[in-house]
This record gives sequence, structure tokens and C-alpha cells, in this order.
Amino acid sequence: MKLRHDLALALLDECSGDDLWSVEHCLLRRVPQEWIDELADAYETSYRISSQTIYVPDAQHGRRIVNQYYGVRDIDLARRIAMELGIDVGSIEVRTNSRSTFVEMIKEAIMEQ
Repeated sequence: MKLRHDLALALLDECSGDDLWSVEHCLLRRVPQEWIDELADAYETSYRISSQTIYVPDAQHGRRIVNQYYGVRDIDLARRIAMELGIDVGSIEVRTNSRSTFVEMIKEAIMEQ
């Protein structure tokens, strides 16, 4: 499925590299259903590594930790968008040391196109 350029940029702008998007959030943002089917997975939280702990919004406490979460990692969405826009993600990935840097470099590469 071909994604409109403006929608691709809007989706990419929301990506940080460190977040999980719920399927509902993906649908609200108009992520193509076939991409959701391809990218969605169940993730388990890590209580030992804070960057791998999964939090969800909680009306009473602001946010809470969950054991498992089914959704789309925004780094995978950013990678998919970049591939759709003709960016060589492999050459970017070998030059990065974090998920957030990877997403930022994708954004830069797209703006330089």
C-alpha cells in the first residue's frame, strides 16, 4: 500500500524510537491496516531495565506499568515509513547506537531528500 507523503511525514513526526503505539492509536493516526498487521506484536515489560519497562496511561496515577502490551513499536513504524519513502535504513542503522538516534537520523534523511 502506498502511503501519502504528508501522512508519512506526520506519522514519522510522532515517532521517538522509544514508544509503543496501541493498535487503536495506529488506526486513529491512519497507519495502514496491513502495516499494523505486519508490525504489531506482544511485548513484555522488563522490571530491571527502565528503558524496557512498559507504561500505559492511567487516569488515577498518570501512568502504570503493565506486564504485557500488544502494539506497534514506533521505531518499527519509522523504519517502515523510511523504506516506503526510499531511504536506505540499513546504512542509517549501522551508524546509530540508540533507537531514538536511529529515528532522528531517518527524519534527517527524509528532510534531505
